[in-house]
Amino acid sequence: MINDELPSAPSGHHRGGPDRLGPPVGGPAQELIDSGFMLENADAPLLHAGLNLADIAHVIDLHERGVIPRAAARKLIRVLLRSVRTSADDFPYDPAYGEPYNSRERHFTAQIGDDAGWLHAGRPRREAVRIALRLHVRSVLEDLVEDAAELARTIAVVAGRHSTTWLPDQTYLQHAQPSTFGHYLASFAYPVLRDAERLMDAFAWVNTSPGGAGCVNGSRLLAGRSRVASLLGFEGFIEHTRDAMWQIDGLIAALSHASSLLTTQSKLAEDLEIWASNEFDYVTVADGYSRSSVLMPQKRNPYALSIIRGAAGTLIGRLTGFLAVSKSPSARSDNLIYAYGEIPRALDLAHRTTRLTSGVIRTLNVNADKMWTALESGFSQATDLAEFVMQTCHVDYRTAYQVVGMAVREASREGLRGIDLDGSRLEAAAQQYAGISLGLDGRDLSEILDPRRIVETRTLAGGAAPSVVEAMAAECVKTAESLRDRAKARRSSFERAEAALVAEAEEFVEEGKSDDNS
Repeated sequence: MINDELPSAPSGHHRGGPDRLGPPVGGPAQELIDSGFMLENADAPLLHAGLNLADIAHVIDLHERGVIPRAAARKLIRVLLRSVRTSADDFPYDPAYGEPYNSRERHFTAQIGDDAGWLHAGRPRREAVRIALRLHVRSVLEDLVEDAAELARTIAVVAGRHSTTWLPDQTYLQHAQPSTFGHYLASFAYPVLRDAERLMDAFAWVNTSPGGAGCVNGSRLLAGRSRVASLLGFEGFIEHTRDAMWQIDGLIAALSHASSLLTTQSKLAEDLEIWASNEFDYVTVADGYSRSSVLMPQKRNPYALSIIRGAAGTLIGRLTGFLAVSKSPSARSDNLIYAYGEIPRALDLAHRTTRLTSGVIRTLNVNADKMWTALESGFSQATDLAEFVMQTCHVDYRTAYQVVGMAVREASREGLRGIDLDGSRLEAAAQQYAGISLGLDGRDLSEILDPRRIVETRTLAGGAAPSVVEAMAAECVKTAESLRDRAKARRSSFERAEAALVAEAEEFVEEGKSDDNS
């Protein structure tokens, strides 16, 4: 029988038996090592620095509260400082012993014996790892905010330079209205800035401490939770202890905002890839961001744009995947086991991609002559011409629209351009459509039909007039620089706190040497 081929259950393993309770006996199954523990140890390099800091802060806090004896605290701090000075690659993380926390416990116990066990007092392993995740993510988020601010600034600077680079703006890849490359490009600075601000809000969520939460209901060993938060440079602690241990909404928000940031970049990259083709030739991606074909000598591929677009798709996938593992009941580790690696790596991908997009825009070659030729050869002035007919000839806009549309259709069939339209063509169209005269015979329409003049009339807020574009670009630069400075100030604050924590630990150890010598 098939059941005869299965290994027998361990002695005492039965429904309702005592083996349901207490820690497992013996080592983990190889399959668990190769899947779960291997996965978690692969994330150890991302958490290593934060785990060291979290452990040091916990020991200092417990020692100050009289929980850990001074001698044991000094032993622990010494081994933790050695861990601070040891890279994650050189630290003995080994999935055979379980998750990274277990490897750390084994390593510390091998050095100082049971005194390493004081690390468990009032704190489950997940608290240390939750803190380590936040310490790492807040640093990566600051990178991303600074990168987004720099991208917005770069876009705005280039947009300001091209406030009079005339362009037929498009919808559905069809000529829509006369505009400028500067006005088009500046439309991407604003969503980048908005996403950067949202990421700053996500940073505020990340930069709060779960320390002192215990498992779910706090710890009677601690009179307060502010000390660990202060030592680690957090701006405060999470109010509810159960929420502190299991909340993930802020991680979802950070990943969502990063995905939105890359989606905006992907839209820009898609446009530029089309415009870099021979059929358009509006732009050329600089050599450093391009790649050749090994077969076709004439090929020049805008390779960087593919990376940007692919990264956006990858981040959307990671957001979707994290949402999928997050829909578990409360107080489950599924989502956070994956969050330790997925969230930092996703944010790092967003960081590197955003820097790439900045480089592409900063070095982009813009073919203004090609853009003007395309604008001049089309009929993008048709809307303004219809409005002119409506206002000058005192007809409703639908009639003006139909008249201009018929005139455009006939001119296009004859191989003419928008600037070639004249009063007689509009008169003929009006007679054909409504049997009316517009009184436009012999009327000079050159100023109405000049795309540059049309753009210059767009002086309302947000319009394409060169002066308006230049003002918007300057304001975006100012906003981006302010955002970058705020991010840097936040980084300096928590980096100072982390350095001060290590310095306090070193001083505590040095005091121990003095006591030993006295």
